[in-house]
Amino acid sequence: MQNPLSFLVAGNGPPLVILHGLFGSAANWRRIAQALSGHWQVFTPNLPNHGNSPWVEDMSYPAQAQAVTQFITEHALDHPVLMGHSMGGKTAMALALAGKIEPRALIIADIAPVDYAHSHQSLVQSLQALPLATLSNRQQADQALATDIPDRTLRQFLLQNLVLRDGELRWRLNLKVINDQMELLTGFPPLPGSFNGPTLFIHGECSDYVTPAHTQAISVRFPRARLQSIANAGHWLHAEQTDAFVSAIEHFLKG
Repeated sequence: MQNPLSFLVAGNGPPLVILHGLFGSAANWRRIAQALSGHWQVFTPNLPNHGNSPWVEDMSYPAQAQAVTQFITEHALDHPVLMGHSMGGKTAMALALAGKIEPRALIIADIAPVDYAHSHQSLVQSLQALPLATLSNRQQADQALATDIPDRTLRQFLLQNLVLRDGELRWRLNLKVINDQMELLTGFPPLPGSFNGPTLFIHGECSDYVTPAHTQAISVRFPRARLQSIANAGHWLHAEQTDAFVSAIEHFLKG
């Protein structure tokens, strides 16, 4: 049994667990958690190798699902709603398919239970190459990354994981393991079984992470799945169209 995951919690009511994506953290979902906290007690753990959660060697989706199962058990969360984005969505799917805990409902944000051809290894390697010993703050790190990662918004997102501890800049990401296991993270394991509970696959209209080609893979494992698109949103739909995202989640949960 691994050490407990760090987490944030807001609100009172039935439990809802939010699982962030790769390079993300519980803090990225604070606004969504707050918006849902009027009717739900929202738990947002940091997944392994992220935030202040333990660093581990196995980032396979069954292993991450087991870490979340342990979290749910430790906090005595009875049939929680499970929501996950990207890597967190795949973790949520793996947990639901494992059948050890039956979520009240499943919400999967901009990801499908399929293997993807893209890789984020170039991003990881750019972060690994940063000469942290010569840098004093995030602003200097941002300048150093600008050539490799020209998208400023993406740089700012990644650099939220750079913290000053004991006078030194350090990553809150286990970059080595993430880089070594990128193929596992962009793939999805051939898990048996299906989840027959209420399921929402919500995706950005401008994203290519969920397409009509993925419908069969979704329906085979999640026969009650509904698909919903958020207009004018890409992969980061919860940040780009927060109000529309929250409204869709609330409508689904009321149904």
